[in-house]
Amino acid sequence: MLDAFEEAEIGWFWATDSDNRLIYLSASALRKFGDQGQIIGKPLASLAEAVTADGEERSERPLSYLLGARSTINAVTVKIEVPEGPLFWSLSGKAQFDEAGRFLGYRGSARDVSSLREQQRDASRLAQFDSLTGLANRHRMITRLATMLTAFKAAKRSCALLMMDLDRFKQVNDTLGHPAGDELLKQVAQRLQRIVGAPAEIGRLGGDEFQVIIPDIDDRGQLGDMAQRIIQMVSQPYSLEGRRAIIGTSLGIAIAPYDGIEPEELIKSADLALYAAKGGGRGQYRFYSNDLKDSAHQRRETEEDLRDALARGELELHYQPVVRTSDNIVTGFEALMRWNHPERGAISPGEFIPIAEESNLIVVLGEWAIRQACADAAQWPGDLRVAVNVSAHQFTTESLPTTITSALASSGLKPEQLELEITETVFMGDVEAVEQMFKRLKKIGVKLSLDDFGTGYSSLGYLRKAPFDKIKIDQSFVRGCTEKDNTNFAIITAIVSLATALKMETTAEGVEAMDELGLIRTLSATNVQGFIYSRAVPQAQVVEKLATGDLTYKPMGPAKHRADRRTLFRMVGIIHEDHRYDAMLRNISRTGAMIEGLLDVPVGTDLVLDLGEGQLVVATVRRSQDATQGLEFETPLISDGADGLCTRHRVSPYALAAAGMPLRALPPGSYGMPGMSLAEGSRPRFMQVDLSALSSRAA
Repeated sequence: MLDAFEEAEIGWFWATDSDNRLIYLSASALRKFGDQGQIIGKPLASLAEAVTADGEERSERPLSYLLGARSTINAVTVKIEVPEGPLFWSLSGKAQFDEAGRFLGYRGSARDVSSLREQQRDASRLAQFDSLTGLANRHRMITRLATMLTAFKAAKRSCALLMMDLDRFKQVNDTLGHPAGDELLKQVAQRLQRIVGAPAEIGRLGGDEFQVIIPDIDDRGQLGDMAQRIIQMVSQPYSLEGRRAIIGTSLGIAIAPYDGIEPEELIKSADLALYAAKGGGRGQYRFYSNDLKDSAHQRRETEEDLRDALARGELELHYQPVVRTSDNIVTGFEALMRWNHPERGAISPGEFIPIAEESNLIVVLGEWAIRQACADAAQWPGDLRVAVNVSAHQFTTESLPTTITSALASSGLKPEQLELEITETVFMGDVEAVEQMFKRLKKIGVKLSLDDFGTGYSSLGYLRKAPFDKIKIDQSFVRGCTEKDNTNFAIITAIVSLATALKMETTAEGVEAMDELGLIRTLSATNVQGFIYSRAVPQAQVVEKLATGDLTYKPMGPAKHRADRRTLFRMVGIIHEDHRYDAMLRNISRTGAMIEGLLDVPVGTDLVLDLGEGQLVVATVRRSQDATQGLEFETPLISDGADGLCTRHRVSPYALAAAGMPLRALPPGSYGMPGMSLAEGSRPRFMQVDLSALSSRAA
């Protein structure tokens, strides 16, 4: 009966000697190892490796430990390597002793549980992984994040969390169908896996939401570069069932322990950053900062006020001249929307336009802008053009051609005098529908301009198909184009050459300095637009200028470009030796800043600029006059994903906790350098100036 039991492979028997070497194994089991002489006499622990239920990790107590302790082995799953591939057996056994209590070895049984284990692994995988993309699901990502943060808190390690969702995915689902949408999600998952490698883990939370956990990274420069690569890769065209689609993505980034200690806290921070990225115009990333909580509240208030702004007459169009490069003659104007809020004053288009797009108000505002721009341009002499920005959302509406036709008819403006500025985001979604809209617009006779070329979802394919009359060179390429070793010069050269070959005009945006203008002229761009000629001005000023008959705009600006500096006028801390001073930050760039508040600081003095929220910047005084100093940073700042700057690294909450503060995410405000004793009673090196006087002067 035992022989029949063993041969039927219902179960097997095994035995070891006192040294736990295998001395017996059922013949049918032994044959699975091929040469039977290979395993008899070998330690059992070397043949069978104990594993966990999923078979991926060694158990806390390996088989060698159990055998050495002479413990009873009760259904321990082990991994067996055989020529045909790994098998999984369930081992049970009991230590044997003689009458004198001497250990003789083990006697036990075994059975093959490979099939059962595979079923368990499949069930476990279904519970932890997304069936569509193969990525981790929401449950697994939450569990992984909680486990990681608990372990990392004890080990004082960092962890980054990226939250992302897809821009215009719904449009693909609606126009191409859900099977195409599912295929798109699979391809997005594959692209993410190529960009973000181990040890990071990628998950799909549901719908078009994805999450990435990256251990042991807190460098916001590296994270920003990775986010930009993700945006660029996800934004490349997709082939879906023979049709072409383009989408985009927005990302929010939070880092533990800086932005959250607990999982819920870190997820909330990343969500707020994602919300800010989407609100900033999509196709962007944002790092979390404490002021995002206030920004979310202000954003809701802005949206509510914007709904009534048009009816209350708070919106108007200003016009910036587009000037011919060769002779400084104006060829047209770009219409730019302005909002004069009754309480908050002028609100930047960079703030309210993304809100209008998110809340679908952009279509109403866009229709008004087209009608108003046509009416204003009809009052200008000659055949000057007016350029109006058309959002991607407005571009997809069926009513756009009707709106344009009506605006042209009521104003009397010629179709060729209206230029529609369209960004690359219009190509997201169903490309065939976009091509049909282009045909309808060209049939009307309006001009089409590709705005912000090269900054978004770039593809040369649509330049071949789309009937553009002009390419606008984004100001990000103009900035720094005259600097040594800057690649923007080569990019502008390539864009102008491409446009010339395609018989299109070019307009260089954002030109501010004379050296930039000189370079643009050298490269033979058709038109120039920027502060060097004029800011955007109201219609009354345009009419007054044109009424003189002089269509020439004289360039006026600095001789050379300098790094962009943001005028701030906000209080910061300055640390020198063992003293902390208050100073006014007048402006800041990637490489330096101007401060006021300390008197007669010698050139060459090393200072630490405290920007708040743990951001400390080592700087050297390069210029100093009275209470004003120009600082050069030891390490350049990086983009925060918006129009702001931030440091790569911050003061670690672990270091603050070691200095006596509670372990928590970085709070708002300033708290200096951990371990530094800022003595209040010692004598300061520099005199602190009355900052209230400086504030009033700044106002």
